[in-house]
Amino acid sequence: MDILKSLGHPEEIFNLFKFKMGGCRTVMPKMDYESMSDSLRTCYVYLNQTSRSFAAVIQALDGELRHAVCIFYLVLRALDTVEDDMTIPLEKKVPMLNNFHTYLYQEEWCFTESHEKDRQVLEDFPTISLEFRNLAQEYRDVISDICHRMGVGMAEFLEKKVGSMKEWDQYCHYVAGLVGIGLSRLFSASQLEDPEVGRDTELANSMGLFLQKTNIIRDYLEDTQEGRAFWPKEAWSQFASRLEDLAQPEKLESALSCLNLLVTDALCHVPDVIAYLSRLRNQSVFNFCAIPQVMAIATLSTCYNNPMVFQGVVKIRKGQAVTLMMDATNMRAVQTIIAQYSQEILQKVSLTDPSRDKTLHILALIQEKSALAQPGLGSRNHHRSPMYLSAAMLLAALSWQYLNTTAAQAQGTGDV
Repeated sequence: MDILKSLGHPEEIFNLFKFKMGGCRTVMPKMDYESMSDSLRTCYVYLNQTSRSFAAVIQALDGELRHAVCIFYLVLRALDTVEDDMTIPLEKKVPMLNNFHTYLYQEEWCFTESHEKDRQVLEDFPTISLEFRNLAQEYRDVISDICHRMGVGMAEFLEKKVGSMKEWDQYCHYVAGLVGIGLSRLFSASQLEDPEVGRDTELANSMGLFLQKTNIIRDYLEDTQEGRAFWPKEAWSQFASRLEDLAQPEKLESALSCLNLLVTDALCHVPDVIAYLSRLRNQSVFNFCAIPQVMAIATLSTCYNNPMVFQGVVKIRKGQAVTLMMDATNMRAVQTIIAQYSQEILQKVSLTDPSRDKTLHILALIQEKSALAQPGLGSRNHHRSPMYLSAAMLLAALSWQYLNTTAAQAQGTGDV
């Protein structure tokens, strides 16, 4: 049960309860599906089916930007589904990736031979491409351009593995940095953000690289078990003969050294993340950008020096995620969160870790960029008496159980 995982974190229990009671609407307003066309409504159905993390924040964006980002996401999800499908032979897949942007203007194009779980976005691509063509020209130009560049990059890496750290950056640029660049251009095209947000491709690229590297680090075990290799050879070859060897118990010390090296590399993007977020002026755009970034640094903190990366699934607690989602709505709060998790990582840095000096340097820079001089911003933990916390936790737990029981009963009545 989610609430039990947060028993040592009373503020998470409070936020889980608040979220359950409708607090989610502060960052995720209710969508008006009834006013949409059938095809656009279908696109949002696909968005909710295919996105584990971005669906909610996309639907909270203001105005026409919401629809543009929804379609952008689905187009790239379709492209990514082609790349991921190992049943498509290379001689067929490479031309598909290179030419995928042209399918946006082919009304009937679809692909029905995929075996991936998200294959519906390919099978019903005509619905997605229709809504793409309904967008304003400035949005279509951005989406088509990014789709083209990403498809070419994906095709390039189909037949080669990520070797050097530079190639890791390049791969992450193709699959995520370009997304950050495209989104930034959409923000500026909507006039919700200044033109400079869309022009500064370096900061936008870092936003994408930070998220992608975090996912690659976290998903080591799942990827290696499925025959995928995204950790750069330049890193892991310092500690093992084969990437999959890092999962062997006798290799744990070497595995953790490799893990910490890659976490340190990912953390190097955080100063750019802070600079990017500090430019944003629209609240919905800020929430959209900030929430995934604070989730990422929380995930890196959980992964750092953690043997579980090589043994199972590493996730942040649901209560932790909800708290981050509800807190990360302004720049000062985001700086506080970043400072908190960078401090958590700092406390885990071993005296013998090979990357220790680099890790300490980037953490010091992150703390400096977070600019948390005010005493009141140094900690997000509220100082309450133990009796108060115990009572609050008990009340929240009982209320949570009551709400779940009531919901289950209502569901049962509705099924009769």
